[in-house]
Amino acid sequence: MAGSAAAPASGPSTPRRLNVNVGVLGHIDSGKTALARALSTTSSTAAFDRAPQSRARGITLDLGFSCLRTSLPPHLGPGPGELQLTLVDCPGHASLIRTIIGGAQIIDLMMLVIDVTKGMQTQSAECLVIGQIACQKMVVVLNKIDLLPEGKRQAAIEKMTKKMQKTLENTKFQGCPIIAVAAKPGGPEAPETVNPIGVSELIEVLKSQAYLPTRDPTGSFLMAIDHCFSIKGQGTVMTGTVLSGSVSLGDNVEIPALKVTKKVKSMQMFHTPVTYAMQGDRVGVCVTQFDPKLLERGLICTPESLQTIHAAVISLKKIQYFRGALQTKAKFHITVGHETVMGRVMFFSPAPADFSKEPWETAFDFEKEYLYQEEYLSKGSNSSEENKENDQSGEGQLPRQQWALLEFEKPVTCPKLCLVIGSKLDTDIHANTCRLAFHGVLLQGMEDKNYIETFLPKLKVYKLKHKQGQVERVLDDYNVIGRSLFKKETNIQIFVGLKVKLSTGEDGIIEGGFGQSGKFKIRIPGGLKADTKVLLTVTSKKKSKTGKGDTAKEDESSKIDSAQPVTISLLFKRYVFDTQKKMIQS
Repeated sequence: MAGSAAAPASGPSTPRRLNVNVGVLGHIDSGKTALARALSTTSSTAAFDRAPQSRARGITLDLGFSCLRTSLPPHLGPGPGELQLTLVDCPGHASLIRTIIGGAQIIDLMMLVIDVTKGMQTQSAECLVIGQIACQKMVVVLNKIDLLPEGKRQAAIEKMTKKMQKTLENTKFQGCPIIAVAAKPGGPEAPETVNPIGVSELIEVLKSQAYLPTRDPTGSFLMAIDHCFSIKGQGTVMTGTVLSGSVSLGDNVEIPALKVTKKVKSMQMFHTPVTYAMQGDRVGVCVTQFDPKLLERGLICTPESLQTIHAAVISLKKIQYFRGALQTKAKFHITVGHETVMGRVMFFSPAPADFSKEPWETAFDFEKEYLYQEEYLSKGSNSSEENKENDQSGEGQLPRQQWALLEFEKPVTCPKLCLVIGSKLDTDIHANTCRLAFHGVLLQGMEDKNYIETFLPKLKVYKLKHKQGQVERVLDDYNVIGRSLFKKETNIQIFVGLKVKLSTGEDGIIEGGFGQSGKFKIRIPGGLKADTKVLLTVTSKKKSKTGKGDTAKEDESSKIDSAQPVTISLLFKRYVFDTQKKMIQS
């Protein structure tokens, strides 16, 4: 989503500059910021741990941006030009994963930085998962090779390279380049004069991996803001990455979280004034009369082009490394676009007959019916009772697409079809476990605060209900009395007219209650079969015999029980969001 294909640096007539956004991700203390510094030729206002807290703690707390400018490699087209690699230095600390997810959405190419002395660690694995969701290409950087004893260095690098190749075998990054470097030989305290090892080779690899990302200057302007500050005499500068559309000097932009619209006074890309920026460009936008404290990070856009939503329907997939089931009604940290809020989920699937239908990734069909699930269906998950009862789908078949209803604890502002990631960020950060649970695409947002009344009834998610009772006795050839289907206090009147099926094959209709103990009368329009009448007569005779002392009971139980009771099955479905709770039979 980031960097512009042949993005003009300052309007359509300037020499060609291709911008590719490169994410620098990895576990805390793997040397990401040092690597970004070693690679960079120009830093932005947000580069290299400028925040005082970052410098004090020695770790990156926010996204840092800098850029490397180099000649355009031949595979990216003829003619003179410049390749600009915008480096997005993401924090490695576990508690800052929200920031990393936000950063990954603006990345075209990812560098996964691994401390060569430690190998894959918890956050390296989480960064790899985020990369698989949000990025197309990756380069693995084995950093800190200066810490390996010189005599054994090459062998240790080769061993770690093999390990990483094995780790990536079943990912989309299989076979990606793996490069060994020392971004800051001697560590943070080493003098600035010490030259990095392997960085020029890394630059060549990054050039070879750079590609023309798909860029589209049309459509609504949307930009992810990651820093906001004021410049005396100029105004307030909002820096970030253009996610879609384009922006020019003089355009009006909205800050939707604050419902404020401002005019673009001036723009810069890495200290170079420009008049135009498009999807993928890293740019600073200057506006006047705006307090920077009001917006640390967030979105700006074409006025009235974003939705603020209270709930959403998403299409989703479980992240394979997440341990445990995804349960309906559970709460997750939901990252939508660039915001993370708490939300509750409800999973649902196609009706079993549609399990094998082609997924529809860009829209949601409100005309179709969907089956409620107690949890996301995956290998080894417990298929919901509803699904077992309606198992026309074949044993153990999984649907090709599943959805969730997300209900947010506070409203979020986001574009349509944006990336959604669900995580359990409250898991112990020292536990060696993946906290990312699912990812998906937002298909339909609900902007009305009263969506439960106005919107949810349109969502046809049903539960299948299966009740079972048994025939107590025969009234005549067309009527029987049933029991054990309802509790004594149940209002049987609401079930009148529903169809039932006897275990002997006859279809019946509930006519009404019979007495006060939850018994009921069933009419059999086609009449009882002769065999059924015999069976029911034997059963009722058997009942009358039992109870005449224990000896009779023993005699009965010692015989082979040929007279099985005749059971009654009542099957109906109920829509989860139907306020009238109607029972429906096909």
